[in-house]
Amino acid sequence: MRVVFMGTPEFAVASLRALASSHDVIAVYTRPDAASGRGGSLRPSAVKRAALDLGIDVRQPHTLRDSGQIDALRLLAPDLVCVAAYGLLLPAEVLAVPVHGALNVHASLLPRWRGAAPIQRAILAGDEVTGVSIMRMDEGLDTGDFTEAISVPTDDFSANELSRMLAQLGASALVQAIDRLADGTIAWTSQNESAATYAPKLTKADLQLAPLLTVIDATRRVRASSPQTPARLRIGDAAMTVLRAVPAHPGSDSLGPGQVVATQDGVRLGFADGALELLSIRPEGKRDMPASAWARGARLAPDATWSAPR
Repeated sequence: MRVVFMGTPEFAVASLRALASSHDVIAVYTRPDAASGRGGSLRPSAVKRAALDLGIDVRQPHTLRDSGQIDALRLLAPDLVCVAAYGLLLPAEVLAVPVHGALNVHASLLPRWRGAAPIQRAILAGDEVTGVSIMRMDEGLDTGDFTEAISVPTDDFSANELSRMLAQLGASALVQAIDRLADGTIAWTSQNESAATYAPKLTKADLQLAPLLTVIDATRRVRASSPQTPARLRIGDAAMTVLRAVPAHPGSDSLGPGQVVATQDGVRLGFADGALELLSIRPEGKRDMPASAWARGARLAPDATWSAPR
């Protein structure tokens, strides 16, 4: 099939590569290059880099509601549009262009966690299972019928680990769905609207760490964090991002909320109902390091405390 692919982050790259190996991907749409780093230099999306590597034409409109953009899409005469974490809603005029409509790779078991941050919201909510769905797109926010839903346990996976896993599963399921679409054997399941939940984009407040959280909530925030939305805190005057952490062993120090112990073996923080052991951190302005390495040079005062970031 003649396919137009739309996607932006690393999650979408697996789907693009799978399509490029089995279909004629005639163009890739991705979000405009974004400013990155202290210098504000423009950085292309992961999908743009992959598309250029594959020799595919890249288009980066700021909106798809412009009549000129819709006309340009029509000129491509696509059989199908495939979408994975593009970042823009597709208006009805765009959805009407491809012969077979548009398929979306969505990282949740629809109708649970429609929206921008399904993986992170599943972790924060304590879902034991998540997954990836292949749905046909309509004008709503992830409201279309789905043809495939693959489940995986969340276990203790981080958002990044789940994203990599679901990206591969979604890419394979997308290609299989297109095969069924082409031979007329595809079947669709309507979403149960009464079971729908929404996954809004994360904010800094969603992931910041604070002493009055429970240990399990703090652990989930660390697992759900990413470079874009890090789990941050302060120990004394030292600001840092927590990259990996686990509940401390019940037999370890008894710490109250806001108390901290830093020894050569590591760092433990007191929460509302127990302690969290930091495994890996990134001190502000420094590289990633084991928490134990930071602790050995920390020289904390005996009455040191930790707090939410300022």
